[in-house]
Amino acid sequence: PKPRPGDLIEIFRIGYEHWAIYVEDDYVVHLAPPSEEFEVGSITSVFSNRAVVKYSRLEDVLQGCSWKINNKLDGTYLPLPVDKIIQRTKNMVNKIVQYSLIEGNCEHFVNDLRYGVHRSQQVEHALMEGAKAAGAVISAVVDSIRPKPVTA
Repeated sequence: PKPRPGDLIEIFRIGYEHWAIYVEDDYVVHLAPPSEEFEVGSITSVFSNRAVVKYSRLEDVLQGCSWKINNKLDGTYLPLPVDKIIQRTKNMVNKIVQYSLIEGNCEHFVNDLRYGVHRSQQVEHALMEGAKAAGAVISAVVDSIRPKPVTA
């Protein structure tokens, strides 16, 4: 389906998802590295602590990757009115913003514009999986040092 203004676009890159917000006429707004030496939406952008808000053709941002409309938080949060989403989004274009993979990535950015909520389920999932792995390691270590019953 064709995106509507204010829709969130999830772009499937190798190893991570990039996010954009649809504005109009096949254009989106998204975060990109401020340096032109990096490709828009590249994995290199993950290592920068700044990003520039870009107004780009959806096709250019996709770079041949698959994508889908993903307003997955609509069941949890009420989206802002479309005209307000678009106004807030356009007001951000060309601004340089702080970027953090954990606290302020492209998913945080688009969710803030659509819902007024600074949230990244991608990060939440990664942190949860990390906590599970840490718990498994701790359990294995405790089990390995626990005294074993002596058998005859």
